[in-house]
Amino acid sequence: MTAHDTGLPGGVAVSHLSVYDWPAVDGGCGGTPHMHLACSEAYVVTGGRGVVQTLTTSGFEATPLRAGTVARFTPGTIHRLVDEGDLRIIVLMQNSGLPEAGDAVLTLPPEYLTDPQTYARAAAVPADVPEAEQERLARARRDLALEGFRALREAEGPEALAAFHRAAVALVRPRIAEWRERWRRGAEAAVRATGLQLDQLEQGEFPHLKDAAVRSQQPSVQGKFGMCGRLDVYEN
Repeated sequence: MTAHDTGLPGGVAVSHLSVYDWPAVDGGCGGTPHMHLACSEAYVVTGGRGVVQTLTTSGFEATPLRAGTVARFTPGTIHRLVDEGDLRIIVLMQNSGLPEAGDAVLTLPPEYLTDPQTYARAAAVPADVPEAEQERLARARRDLALEGFRALREAEGPEALAAFHRAAVALVRPRIAEWRERWRRGAEAAVRATGLQLDQLEQGEFPHLKDAAVRSQQPSVQGKFGMCGRLDVYEN
């Protein structure tokens, strides 16, 4: 591995998602609404059909998803995947490592957003418990987040959403130094490497070309209980 190898191109993370078909209290099936604070996200729909529901300061939207659709959104977009028939997606995440380090905050009711410990108890799905218990916990946190999501949708005026933003930022602030280091090793390093390569090419030099390589991999984890569905995760 060369000094300029930062994983997938541009420090991006990839996973394969099979969206939950669990019915919810509102009649829809699907995953847990949440928001990323520093990472953009893109969905490449590979099969099935469904909808991604989003909530921002501009209001609520529902974007249809079917095979071939690419949907993308920026940090601050609360999103919920709804499965309408075997919805399967390749998920691309900016800043590989940050989403896994807590960049996503679920739309739990306000009483669960008061401090990191309270939030973690409501949001955690430990990998070292039986699969049936993991599913129970994942469904419970999904249903709890839907309560908060519904309240945010129904609130009049911008204050409820602003309050959720403030609570989410307070939850993650203790981890920003760790995030910054992950970003430096990943996405920032990829940008620096490209800048160096352009400088070298401009001078007629090409040392990076002799280090060209091909790599492939299988998922490091399969069927993980993610926020939106069962995940096949690839190491970056």
